[in-house]
Amino acid sequence: MIIGIGSDLCDIRRIARTLERHGERFTHRVFTDGERARCDRRAARAEGYARRFAAKEACAKALGTGLSAGVFWRDMEVINLPSGQPTLCLTGGAAARLQELLPSGHEGRLHVSLTDDPPMAQAFVIIEALPRTGTR
Repeated sequence: MIIGIGSDLCDIRRIARTLERHGERFTHRVFTDGERARCDRRAARAEGYARRFAAKEACAKALGTGLSAGVFWRDMEVINLPSGQPTLCLTGGAAARLQELLPSGHEGRLHVSLTDDPPMAQAFVIIEALPRTGTR
């Protein structure tokens, strides 16, 4: 069952200006070490950061809190599965909020779609509750 949906649209030019103006102060506040490593090794650095920024905003919306109630930027990390498919790894307040949303006997699965068509980047996040293995 779907327990949360979020979307976000982000202007890549705004992220590029923020990277130029604030550099590491911005990236260290918002992104995890893994996200920074992935984005910084690409030629399209601003696009990578913008997609991840949009994913974090969309995830916060899907959690129903936005960036409040103990949910912080770095509690949501965009990672890629071995297939290359993006997903989110939640920690801290974001993980705690996800647990509050899940019905008893269920586990959460996050579905993430990222795209960009400069100057915009977009993300969709769907949070699904699935019965835990062995309780189906």
